[in-house]
Amino acid sequence: MPGQRVFLHSRTLPVRMVAPSLKLQDLIEEIRGAKTQAQEREVIQKECAHIRASFRDGDPVHRHRQLAKLLYVHMLGYPAHFGQMECLKLIASSRFTDKRVGYLGAMLLLDERHDAHLLITNSIKNDLSQGIQPVQGLALCTLSTMGSAEMCRDLAPEVEKLLLQPSPYLRKKAILTAVHMIRKVPELSSVFLPPCVHLLHERHHGILLGTITLITELCERSPAALKHFRKVVPQLVQILRTLVTTGYSTEHSISGVSDPFLQDQETCGAEEVWGGSRERARPSQCSPPCWSFLLSSVTPYPMNPSTFQFSTQPQVQILRLLRILGRNHEESSETMNDLLAQVATNTDTSRNAGNAVLFETVLTIMDIHSAAGLRVLAVNILGRFLLNSDRNIRYVALTSLLRLVQSDHSAVQRHRPTVVDCLQETDASLSRRALELSLALVNSSNVRAMMQELQAFLESCPPDLRADCASGILLAAERFAPTKRWHIDTILHVLTTAGTHVRDDAVANLTQLIGGAQELHAYSVRRLYNALAEDISQQPLVQVAAWCIGEYGDLLLEGNCEEIEPLQVDEEEVLALLEKVLQSHMSLPATRGYALTALMKLSTRLQGDNKSCLDVELQQRAVEYDTLFQKYDHMRAAILEKMPLVERDGPQADEEAKQSKEAAQLSEAAPAPTESQASQLLDLLDLLDRASGDAQHPPPLDPSPGGALVYLLDLPCAPPPPAPIPDLKVFEREGVQLNLSFIRPPENPALLLITITATNSSEGDVTNFICQAAVPKSLQLQLQAPSGNTVPARGGLPITQLFRILNPNKAPLRLKLRLTYNHFHQSVQEIFEVNNLPVESWQ
Repeated sequence: MPGQRVFLHSRTLPVRMVAPSLKLQDLIEEIRGAKTQAQEREVIQKECAHIRASFRDGDPVHRHRQLAKLLYVHMLGYPAHFGQMECLKLIASSRFTDKRVGYLGAMLLLDERHDAHLLITNSIKNDLSQGIQPVQGLALCTLSTMGSAEMCRDLAPEVEKLLLQPSPYLRKKAILTAVHMIRKVPELSSVFLPPCVHLLHERHHGILLGTITLITELCERSPAALKHFRKVVPQLVQILRTLVTTGYSTEHSISGVSDPFLQDQETCGAEEVWGGSRERARPSQCSPPCWSFLLSSVTPYPMNPSTFQFSTQPQVQILRLLRILGRNHEESSETMNDLLAQVATNTDTSRNAGNAVLFETVLTIMDIHSAAGLRVLAVNILGRFLLNSDRNIRYVALTSLLRLVQSDHSAVQRHRPTVVDCLQETDASLSRRALELSLALVNSSNVRAMMQELQAFLESCPPDLRADCASGILLAAERFAPTKRWHIDTILHVLTTAGTHVRDDAVANLTQLIGGAQELHAYSVRRLYNALAEDISQQPLVQVAAWCIGEYGDLLLEGNCEEIEPLQVDEEEVLALLEKVLQSHMSLPATRGYALTALMKLSTRLQGDNKSCLDVELQQRAVEYDTLFQKYDHMRAAILEKMPLVERDGPQADEEAKQSKEAAQLSEAAPAPTESQASQLLDLLDLLDRASGDAQHPPPLDPSPGGALVYLLDLPCAPPPPAPIPDLKVFEREGVQLNLSFIRPPENPALLLITITATNSSEGDVTNFICQAAVPKSLQLQLQAPSGNTVPARGGLPITQLFRILNPNKAPLRLKLRLTYNHFHQSVQEIFEVNNLPVESWQ
């Protein structure tokens, strides 16, 4: 309106200040300066927000800088997947700075699990076709790092062309990319086979190194390539001879050894060694390491830094290729025999590089058809390795000798004293390998001396080795025992020293052995009585002693044993010792059962007062024994006769068959109880179920002592053994095999015991082995701990694990297994269902 003032009120809006984006160097300094993890996350979250905003704005100038910061964040373990598409944009750029960061981002952020990696196939193809070497090198490195099978098939022609380029820089990268392609797509072998013959004539060590790696991959994956390259064995021999005889060269010498990389080490697709320079990529692309890695690279043991000769991840190279070509081929083996002898005798072992060459030479000698003298030379080299001060070298020597002990037993025997000395190593890995090799060296001629050494080691060995040592001693004694008395003494020493660590069948084996040696009954019962009087904490020893005293307790009082010093024992001392076992808090229920049965049997062998002992867990057995004393005393002598010898399968089964037959004849000659006694015995079997004293007489029973009488005591030999359930092989892959064995206890038919046995016949150890199982809901499954998690190569000690399955309804049994383990540095996981279990396992 006219004459009226109008005031315009303006409202001020707040302006939000956005912090500027950091440079890469500033970002690194700020992250390192964070005092807590929360501060570090806050810095990274703010910077990632700036990076996202920059990507959305499409700033082409600073895109590579933002991606470089994102790659650093990715290396710290934070998510950076939103930068994958930016890698594709930078790779497609014409600027070299963009391509360099783009290809680096592709190697770190892309892999076969993301479909986005296929989008860079055309960009890599275009860059490989260009004549700019730095760009071609970037494309080859990316392809050899994250190239999938589809990309390898599409880009194989371009890589084949680059193999014959005049530039050594491109040829080395193209060769290593071809190695990656062969590993991904073995069908491409025919593409790279022709250029390899031409590349073998190269004098450049880097190209020659990659070529031999490529040939090795071809031979391992193609029988046709293996046959083809056996023709070039003389040329390979000449190359290696030149390296051995060439004088000192500063360009290729490593600690005075002429190019040990080319002699015995392999460069994989993720790592290149070019005349001393190294380019590293992701270690997941590397081949499984061999033992020369321990001799020449970073080691898990603390060592003097001066002993580190080179830090690459080496694999066998020329020597490994010769080993592959000479395996199962006499002509090729004969061609390389002289050269291997020359390498074995002329290599300097004062440095780790020389030890690596020498060790690979030994492996090659052992794998081909070499002369007998050459094999002995190889074993002697390993023997010298055992005297080396380096623990890594001693470890690989013990492991190699363990693999050779079966094929060259006599040659390895020469180094037995040195192997035994290695038992005293403070390092657990060395002592375990020395123990395994010492047990493998035991034979009939040295069993006494070796058992003395092993028993001495058992007394002082670490707790984690005691079970393996005790088990190995028992197995070796059972196989090579010179006499039964020596065998009994050895088992008694093991039970006394490491009774809680022995196998479950040690008690049964010793009772079987003592029962079959009639002339040693008095000696055995006296030895066991003395051991029991000194220590009742070793439960297997107490069980064997109680059994032996119950069977042959009358021989304790005779004093006519000339094998040991005279022992004066009266009845009260024997009974008091058994009663002490019954009342001890350390006694297991099974141990109390042995002691209670021994007391019962001594009532017929000794003349003193009868003694008994009640135990809550053994109440039923005690009541039966008490009733046997009171009402059926006239039958007690027949029921409690000495146990007959039980037949079993084993290494000494043939030798003991004759003794078992004689024991059976003695059993038949024993007086049989009358018909009325057998009927009264059946009343006794039902004494806990009867409400009154009136007896119900079932049909007549077999009156022989081996018949129904022994059912009263529930002896393990009384019931007839059930029909064996056949074993089942359920898994096999690359030498790793899984077998199932089944046992259904007669006293509990609803229970099924499945023993899982994992064996390994391949060239590499299986580590981190885990076996898991699942059954239908109508069944109950209990998994017990496995015997270990490592299956040694070439048929080493297997892993066993026990599954307990309760199947009260006798439902059809189905088992689902999941295996996870590491083999040749690759993680393996297998899930499969076992539906072909034997019918006897559940019906």
